[in-house]
Amino acid sequence: MNIQKAKRLLSVALLTAVLGGLTGCATTAKNSKDPYEPFNRAMFSVNEALDLVVKPVAQGYDAAAPRPVKVGISNFFGNIADVGTSLNNLLQGKGEQGFSDVSRVLINTTVGIGGVFDVASEIGLEKHSEDFGQTLGKWGVGEGPFFYWPLIGPRTTRDTFAGVVDANIDPVWHLKNIPARNSLAGARLIKTRAQLLPTDKMIEQAAFDKYDYIRNAYLQNRRSEVSDGKMSAVVD
Repeated sequence: MNIQKAKRLLSVALLTAVLGGLTGCATTAKNSKDPYEPFNRAMFSVNEALDLVVKPVAQGYDAAAPRPVKVGISNFFGNIADVGTSLNNLLQGKGEQGFSDVSRVLINTTVGIGGVFDVASEIGLEKHSEDFGQTLGKWGVGEGPFFYWPLIGPRTTRDTFAGVVDANIDPVWHLKNIPARNSLAGARLIKTRAQLLPTDKMIEQAAFDKYDYIRNAYLQNRRSEVSDGKMSAVVD
């Protein structure tokens, strides 16, 4: 998601929320966190259609790429993610973790040859995962209604707005070379989708309603991440 697309997404989210407030959202949703369920299910269907293209590519990558290549690619993008993680840990007041993450980026970018090798983990610097949505949650901002966006997937309102900040922090979207930027973004999408392949069969077998299953799993996971696993995450 580039910055301009993220801004347009925010405009849609805001407009949807305003219209929902003006109309009173006449019907009562089965889940209080999902008042726009008809819209979300429609977008879920759009994503399912898009996945008919993305999933085979991810399966091809997963089958063809040697394990060392996949590990190197995962490390490379993990190193990029550590940039945002370090900043968000500092914003959350986790100074020790934040400075550790800064060290990870410096070590892996240099000694680890651009992050292809995770040298930092080998010398004992633990990897963390933080984003601005988690930071807002730590600051007491409520998660708001649930949305399911095309390409982006499940998000709370808080995470939707936070995604704009995350996009601005992400070094990939600051590349001036547009072909290189788009290639990296595409490669990251395929890498991420390939990592989710093992969950596909589990979801299909466990879920009578796939949309409902993914929504609840997402909300539970985000609540756990915001509380650093200390809160029992129960979906309404």
